[in-house]
Amino acid sequence: MKLIRNLIPYIIIIVVVVFVRTFIITPVKVNGNSMYPTLEGNEIMLLNKLGSVERFDIVVLETNKYEGDLIKRVIGLPGETIEIKNNEIYINDELLDDPYGYGITYNIDPVTLGDDEYFVLGDNRIISLDSRSFGAIHRSEIMGTTNFIMYPFGKIGKVD
Repeated sequence: MKLIRNLIPYIIIIVVVVFVRTFIITPVKVNGNSMYPTLEGNEIMLLNKLGSVERFDIVVLETNKYEGDLIKRVIGLPGETIEIKNNEIYINDELLDDPYGYGITYNIDPVTLGDDEYFVLGDNRIISLDSRSFGAIHRSEIMGTTNFIMYPFGKIGKVD
């Protein structure tokens, strides 16, 4: 009986940690350099599983289109029409001021997103596999947003 009473605080701690990692926030590792220059690869970031998804958010995708998780930037929101021409992104026929794109963004014909779809691009447009390759992402494929680097320690802090 005393042993069980002594174990209860540890059990509570374990349950809380599992709950937080499962439903609220968890670390995620950046693989590759498709988000260069914002992220160089091998960073460990905090993934926020709560909240809304806005334009220019960095999101982690769990998609069956490619093996492993992908980290990309949200460009198009549900219901919008996205077109890329002459290295410029247009949302609903209006030029998007895109401060994150690095390299050439090749042309795509207009794509109209559904009610729960997002258009994502890697910042390193030359090499990124993103919505230009695999199409729109459903909200259910977005694990959460991330904007805080935990490691390496020299880069700790918020990123845009």
